[in-house]
Amino acid sequence: MPRLTDARKELRRTQIAEAAVRCFSRNGLERTSIADITAESGLSAGSIYAHYRNKADVVRAAAREVLAKRADVLSEYAAADDPPGPEELLSRLVAAIDPAEARVGVQTWGEATIDPAIRDIVVDMTDRMRTMLHDCVTAWLIKVECHEPAEAQERAAPMAHRLMALYQAELLYAALRTPTEETTS
Repeated sequence: MPRLTDARKELRRTQIAEAAVRCFSRNGLERTSIADITAESGLSAGSIYAHYRNKADVVRAAAREVLAKRADVLSEYAAADDPPGPEELLSRLVAAIDPAEARVGVQTWGEATIDPAIRDIVVDMTDRMRTMLHDCVTAWLIKVECHEPAEAQERAAPMAHRLMALYQAELLYAALRTPTEETTS
């Protein structure tokens, strides 16, 4: 049997993580089994376990997959010649919310209150997202508002914190919407 290339392994891991997000969105973290993820991904259980040790690893990968999408977008915004200001940044992030991913995020936050492994994932992901928001706001303050870099770094910190809080509130709102509300909005 041919061995998988690194690129193929990464594609397979992404396929599994995306299938997990869909399952977690439908069934919840607790009620989703590896068998559910296997069926959703179209892969064998052996293939799942070849890439992940256990369900916690799959949860971690799913959370990182969701964050990676936001990271790509935020990196583009920060690198732009004319990065968006905080209000525009929040509007763009809210417009890009996927309700299924929001449901998984909120479920993950809930599990974080009782599962230390999930808590570590949530804290890491939240800190990384806040850092990306800070970088984007800093770029806006420097490139658009013409602040000195040190001052921009300092001013961006509370703004990024508030943006993160507002974004999380929007994620919660999106997660609580029913599938009917999603299609009529």
